[in-house]
Order: sequence, then C-alpha cells, then structure tokens
Amino acid sequence: MTFLEGIFDRLDRNPAGLVLREIHEGRIVPASGSELLSKVQQARDFLVARGLKKGDRCALLAPNGIRWVALDLAMMAEGIIVVPLYARQSPAELVAMMKDCSPARICCSDAGMAAEIQKLWPAAPKVSLLDGIFAGESSPPRPPIHHADSDALTIIYTSGTSGEPKGVLLNAGNVNYMLGCTNARLDQLMGARTVPDQIFQYGPFSLAASWILLLTALTRSSVLSLSTNISKLSDELKTAAPNYFLNVPLVLERVRAKVEEMVRQRGGFAASVFSRAQLAYSRRQAKEASFLDSLWLALANTLIFPAIRKSLGPNLKGLICGSAPLAVETQLFYMMIGIPVLQAYGLTETTAICTLDDPHHVEPGRVGPAIPGMEMTVAENGEILARGPNIFPGYWQRPEETAKALEGGWFHTGDLGEVDSSGNWRITGRVKNILILNSGHKVAPEPLEDALARQLPEAGHVVLLGNQRSFLAALVTPNGGNGLTPERIQQAMDSLNAGLPHYKQIRAFQLLPEPFTLESGLLTSNGKLKRDAIAGRFAAEIERLFEKKTA
Repeated sequence: MTFLEGIFDRLDRNPAGLVLREIHEGRIVPASGSELLSKVQQARDFLVARGLKKGDRCALLAPNGIRWVALDLAMMAEGIIVVPLYARQSPAELVAMMKDCSPARICCSDAGMAAEIQKLWPAAPKVSLLDGIFAGESSPPRPPIHHADSDALTIIYTSGTSGEPKGVLLNAGNVNYMLGCTNARLDQLMGARTVPDQIFQYGPFSLAASWILLLTALTRSSVLSLSTNISKLSDELKTAAPNYFLNVPLVLERVRAKVEEMVRQRGGFAASVFSRAQLAYSRRQAKEASFLDSLWLALANTLIFPAIRKSLGPNLKGLICGSAPLAVETQLFYMMIGIPVLQAYGLTETTAICTLDDPHHVEPGRVGPAIPGMEMTVAENGEILARGPNIFPGYWQRPEETAKALEGGWFHTGDLGEVDSSGNWRITGRVKNILILNSGHKVAPEPLEDALARQLPEAGHVVLLGNQRSFLAALVTPNGGNGLTPERIQQAMDSLNAGLPHYKQIRAFQLLPEPFTLESGLLTSNGKLKRDAIAGRFAAEIERLFEKKTA
C-alpha cells in the first residue's frame, strides 16, 4: 500500500475522527476524516471535469488550509503532478516558475493574485479559484490511483538563495520512503500513546519540509492545527497546544529572546535564579558543575522553568527545527527549561531530510545521524554528498544541472559539513557562499554571521562580504525595533574580532535602514538570504564600504 492509499484508508476507517483544524483568531474550523474525503472528491470531480489527467501539471497557489490539503490530495489521487507555490511570493517570481513548468491549470485562492498573474502572463493557462473548485456537490469518495515508485508526484521549486529557482521533481518512491523515516522518529519522540498526536503547522506547505510533515500527520493518528495568521503565532500556539511542531531557527531565537527579556524585566529573586541557573547549566554542559550549580538548577526547575514551559505549550514533547543551523546557545536554552529541540537537515532534493536527531541522544549544535538507508560522506572540498531512496530523480527540464547534481551517483548537496565518531552531523556553511579573500584565505560566512547576530539581538540579519577583497565587512539590518545603533554594532564586532584570526576579523559594516523581507525580494520563502539579490540591491553601498575602509 502506498502512502496515499494509506491516507485514504485511514480517513475512510475513521470518518468521525478529527484530522485537521484551521485556527482563525481563536475560532476553530475543523475537518473530520469524512469531511476531508468529501472535499478531496469535490476537487477530483472538478479537475476531471476540466480534462486534467495523469501526468499533467497543476499549480497550487494558496495559503495553508483545509482546502489546500484537499486539493493536494485530489491532484495526487488523479495522478496530476502538483506544483505548490508560496502565496506571498511576488507575482513576477510566481509567473517565472509557472512558465518553467507549464501547468495545464492554475488553482488560486485569491482573485487579486489571479488577476496579477494574467496581467504578467497573458498566455497563462486557465486560472480556477478555490471558491469555485469547492462550490459543487461531490460524488461518493473513491480510492486514489496506484502510484508506482517512479511516478512523479510533485515539482517543488528551490528557494533560489543563489540564483534562479529550479523545479525539483519528487516521485512516489521518494515520499513513501521518507514517511517511513519520519513516522519512526516521531514514534520515538511520543512513545506509547492512546490519543492522537497534537501537531501545529505555520510554515507554508509549498516547502518540502512542511509538506512532508503534513503527509506524515495524515498517515498517523494525529490532529494537525493550521496557523492562518503568523502575526498571531503565540495565541495560535496556545489554542493548538501541540505535542510538537516544525520551526525555523529565527522563530526559536526570537522566542528565546522574548522569554529572557521578560525574566529580566521581572527582576528580583526570579531573575537572579534564572541567571544563575543559566550559568550552572552551561557549566554542566562543560562538565564543570558544582554542588551549588545543582542547587540553582533545582530551584529554577521548581520555581521558574515550569511556568516558561507552560507559556510555550503545556503539552510540548519537543520542537523540531530545520532550514538552517540553530545556534547552540538557543538549543541549550530549550534543553535547560525541559523542551528538547530536535534538529533536521536536508534539502528539497533529498525529499526534505538527510538527517534527524535521535530524541534519546541529542548533540547540541549537530543535526543528528543520517536517516536509515541514507549514505552520507564528505568530498575533498568539504561538501556533503548523499545517496539513498529519498534522493530526487532530477530537476524539471534541466538535464545538465541534474547530471551535475548527481555526478558519480551521489547528490552534491552544496553544503559544507563534518561528522563525529557517533555519526552525528554538523553543517558549517554553503560551498557557493565561501568568501575567498585576495590573500587566498577562505572564509565560510555563516558561522561569523551567526556569531555576530547572537551578540546583536536587535539585528535582523547579518550578511558577510569580502569575496576577492582584502578584508571582511558586513551589512546589518534592524529587526524592526529602534535599539540598533552603529555604536552597538561596533562594540559587538570588536568583541567578536578579539577571538578571531586576522583574516576572519570583520573590519567594516553598514547599518541598513530596513529589514530584509520576502516582499522586497531579499529573502526566500523560508527566510534564507538571497545573497545575489542583496549584493545587487546594495552594490553601491558595498563599494563605498570597501572604498572608505581602504582609503
């Protein structure tokens, strides 16, 4: 039985069981197994009536929701290749991706977005709004078609951090295999259970990791609560009360900073205990703990940490984090208060995952061992190579790039990394991002960017510069507040430089007036830096930065 057949079977066997929930300003919109199957059939009837058939491509452009899930399942059930797109991306970027994959139809939630697409692309295929797709009556639900492992399921576009997004083709074999791995890890996390998992999701389903979590939730006994307003994330979390959910480092960093600031503002005995407990936990990790350290941690575990855990989620068994390396200090913070953070590493081309933390053996700063059946090694240039059943068959209509990515039978990830003796991996940067100074020294920017950002909680992003230059410099953005000043940046930079070799020291910086955003075209849909776009947008400022320092 394929994963899709398993999902349909599970929904059919438990028609009254709650499966999905949309959270709208505290109001819950639920969907049971039978209700979801009915919506899936509505969408299937619509697609078939419009002449779509197995192998056709269909774009799905909508925010997360029950209807998104139903339409995704409906397309796969008919053998249609789903092309999920992020609703917050610019119309021009969306049109470029759709022109690349030439869909037979576009399914869109927003009439305004549909009009923009048609304006930019007069020859666009027919656009159908979700309201129309789900307006009619449905026929009785029927099983999905059976997929062979080689059958294409989806084309997911890469984030385009260093160039044009590419369409990653994933097949049924990739997903069948991956869902077995994710379910096994979640079984380890949850242990024996008699009630469904409670899961929360705020990341867009157009991203591979979010989509795999969705499918994993649908294949196991669970209730998946969907965020509908990222600005209300804290309130939605309280409503969802999840056991676990998928995160990006930026969110966990901000939550940590907010908690620490609240404790500082509270002051008094609680703040003193919290501060001493943090130092004690740090010494414990370094195996330098004393009796007094145990006392402060015991006090914090009794008086402070339970309240923090309750505020973050009373039912949390763990936080799952991916998309970028998480600061060790942040991972240790959550571990200290009693909430394990399980890191995952992977790319769209690896069906979202290469490694997953073992819930019973987490190494802070590392992203866990390779999933079962996955081989990983390091090339001579430090690049991580991977092969296994989860590796994609190729990029859509890009045979040369496919051959390059899969050269020698290994997928060339483009990431730099290392593995320890127990098989736990650490990601250290991107091959393409390496800065080569004109002295010949090579510098991975990510560790330095992260280190400076940790000293500047007022900063939104730090971007290191210096390729073919004589020294390193940085662009720094505010995080939306007013606390970031040139003096603060210089102070943090001096502190960081004190422990670095000369060629890794940051010699100059430019404080930009506005944060980077997705809408500005400087961030990807999962919050990563679009380095080429940033370099182009601020080319004049960058030139002045280096000229001023060398003058």
